This record gives sequence, C-alpha cells and structure tokens, in this order.
Amino acid sequence: MNWKEHIHADPEILVGKPVVKGTRLSVEFILGLYKAGWTEKQILENYPQLKTDDLRAVFEYLQDCIQDEFILIRA
Repeated sequence: MNWKEHIHADPEILVGKPVVKGTRLSVEFILGLYKAGWTEKQILENYPQLKTDDLRAVFEYLQDCIQDEFILIRA
C-alpha cells in the first residue's frame, strides 16, 4: 500500500496536519480514537467516509515516519 494515496497535508486544512484525503479527519484524531479503545469497526461505522484502506494508510504513514526517524518528543 502507498499511504500517499490516502494521506496528505494541506496548509488550508487543519493547519497542515496530515489528514485522510477528502476528509478533515487527521491522522492524530484517528489514532486518538484507537487510543480511546475504538475498534476499526466502530471507526468505520461512525465515519462512513473512511475505508479500511484509509485506516491502514494511517499506520503505514506512521511506520514511514518512524523509519525516517521523524519522531517528535516533547518534554
């Protein structure tokens, strides 16, 4: 999968945060849903504009960020 087909950043949308294309749902927001205990099924039911591949792309994007050592650690 190529996450770039699903995730993009535009300074005009959510101040340039990475979002799922065609939505205003940020990678950060989706990860927050998982952190809160939501399942993939719950996310897809509550946000029908998302597809399974969009959610997979979120994790592909994160994997690439980590591999490229793009890690932000705040004190």
